[in-house]
Amino acid sequence: MRRLRTLHHQIIGNPAKRVSLRRRVVNLSLPVLLSSLFQRLVSIVDIFLVGGVGAAAIAAVGLGQFLNFLAMTVFWGLSTGTTVVIAHLRGGGQREDSRRAAFVALIACGVMAVAVSYLGAFHGAKVVRYMGAGPDVMAHGESYIRLVFLYFGFTAGLNILSGIMHGQGDTRTPMTAIILVNILHVVIAWPLIYGRLGSPAYGVNGAAYAINISEGIGFAYLLFQGVRKGYLCWGRPDPALWRRIWRVGYPVALERLAQQSGQLLYSRFILGYGTVAYAAHQVGLSIESLSFMPGAGMGIAAATLMGHSLGARKYRQARVGHGEALRLAVLVMGGMAALFLLLPGPLLGLFTSEAEVIREGTVFLRLVAFAQVPLALSFVYAGSLRGTGDTFFVFLSTLLSMWGVRVLLAWLVADFLHLSLYAVWGVFVIDWWVRAGLFSWRYHRRDLHEVRL
Repeated sequence: MRRLRTLHHQIIGNPAKRVSLRRRVVNLSLPVLLSSLFQRLVSIVDIFLVGGVGAAAIAAVGLGQFLNFLAMTVFWGLSTGTTVVIAHLRGGGQREDSRRAAFVALIACGVMAVAVSYLGAFHGAKVVRYMGAGPDVMAHGESYIRLVFLYFGFTAGLNILSGIMHGQGDTRTPMTAIILVNILHVVIAWPLIYGRLGSPAYGVNGAAYAINISEGIGFAYLLFQGVRKGYLCWGRPDPALWRRIWRVGYPVALERLAQQSGQLLYSRFILGYGTVAYAAHQVGLSIESLSFMPGAGMGIAAATLMGHSLGARKYRQARVGHGEALRLAVLVMGGMAALFLLLPGPLLGLFTSEAEVIREGTVFLRLVAFAQVPLALSFVYAGSLRGTGDTFFVFLSTLLSMWGVRVLLAWLVADFLHLSLYAVWGVFVIDWWVRAGLFSWRYHRRDLHEVRL
């Protein structure tokens, strides 16, 4: 361990190498940051556009989006496993194997998407009812959920193709696709929701139609680019490559399942405080999720750099790349924290004019400002751990933190002690500080020389 620290300080002392790695982190992470931002904007724009329909419509779309995130858990695992394995293969000069790994991942995505589409379209509304959504919310939510899940394959396909390209070190092409999706989504959604430009007013269903059309076009664009740039190799699926992808990816799927299922129950506690409370929570999350993007971008950059470096057996480069990603993430997300503390009201006013929602949301944003630094640490440390293939520890830490901290404390606060909504929101901050500590502890005890996928 002392030797690793010595080597790390040696390369840090070389300004040219440090600047080169920092530039590479930025070049990889900036397109991912923009991709994540624009991908999240699809959800944020829907919340923004249906805000004129009322608080029940905001809650319905928010719950539908949450079910979509829950369904994506398996595909996030598949995407991460694909990115890490392809990055290792590419770093080791095995380009043909990287193309075959991309093909087997895409086939697996198609098979799983069919099953998820059926479950979501015909059983998703039951989950929302279980969460406690009232008749006013279900009047909007039931058809919205069905429509979104009927074409879920486009959402899953976009994610997997992006993961393939991230592993190849190409983060710009997915960024272009997501920008295309967002432009189309805005152009289509507004007239379909409110009945403009000769279109009937479909309400929240119009938002679902816009998502399906725009993501379908985005998926077709990424598939075309993947074939054109040689990232995919058509042929018989390779079981050995599939096992490598799934060995890395299934803990990520479990991690996301632990995260989203815990968030499902956590949201149920919020719903217990009323529709206004949940609407404030949803709008606040939509704004706060913008701060996730730098951390998410740095996390994917850290995973890709780690994979490329370890595949080429460049251990010192792997450590320094992680350090540069960490510094940039903390700097940017610390700035977002200041924004949430100083300007919560104007930010919330962009999404809703309801005074009660703005009042409650102001408290939420100021609370989660204190979670921004641990979020930055968690994203980058978890990304680097995934790049080493250590995805099972990330899963266990997420499970412990989400269920042993957030859900347990929220239950004690809401159902046992009957404290205020603000105390339930405060649990969110504690969760992320615990998670950051666990990821940091594990990363600093990893011996990169022993990593094998």
